[in-house]
Amino acid sequence: MKFLPTPISGIIVIEPEVYSDNRGTFFESYHREDFRAHGIPADFVQDNQSISGKGVIRGLHFQRFPHEQGKLVRVVSGSAYDVAVDIRSGSPTFGEYFGIELSASNRKLLWIPVGFAHGFASLEPDTVFLYKVTQFYHKLSEGGIHYKDQDLKIKWNIRNPVVSEKDNRLPAFREFCDSLSRPADRK
Repeated sequence: MKFLPTPISGIIVIEPEVYSDNRGTFFESYHREDFRAHGIPADFVQDNQSISGKGVIRGLHFQRFPHEQGKLVRVVSGSAYDVAVDIRSGSPTFGEYFGIELSASNRKLLWIPVGFAHGFASLEPDTVFLYKVTQFYHKLSEGGIHYKDQDLKIKWNIRNPVVSEKDNRLPAFREFCDSLSRPADRK
């Protein structure tokens, strides 16, 4: 496997070594010791899978402390434009995003550590997206940022996106930033 750094510290593109013959192909999509040797000491606790139609945008999602999730993502069938936004307070790349096409044909994986909002746009019908996560889903810790935020300027390249009502109600990036500076509610 090749572990390729990106312009945003912590995000890593993984290109597996693919073996092909007359039967088809084989590759390892995860090898704990290889991942640890390349600075990804993740212990995955849950796998999630979604199937999305062409033009569907999911995200930008994250979970708050103490339930933040690191994610290892890949596309099993179809293709998607995958995006991770740096929401680590104090990071030199805070508010910047990294985007990459993940597809069944390019077989790339993306490691997204804790501290990023994540989303993707399905580029083909019935795109199957697989997530390995480091924390269990915790409804009260979920958060998000609106996918077409004016400050983030993510180029989704989807004309008429299909977005859930819940994702359409997500706050703007500036609102998210404002929430970082406010003290947490105490009850």
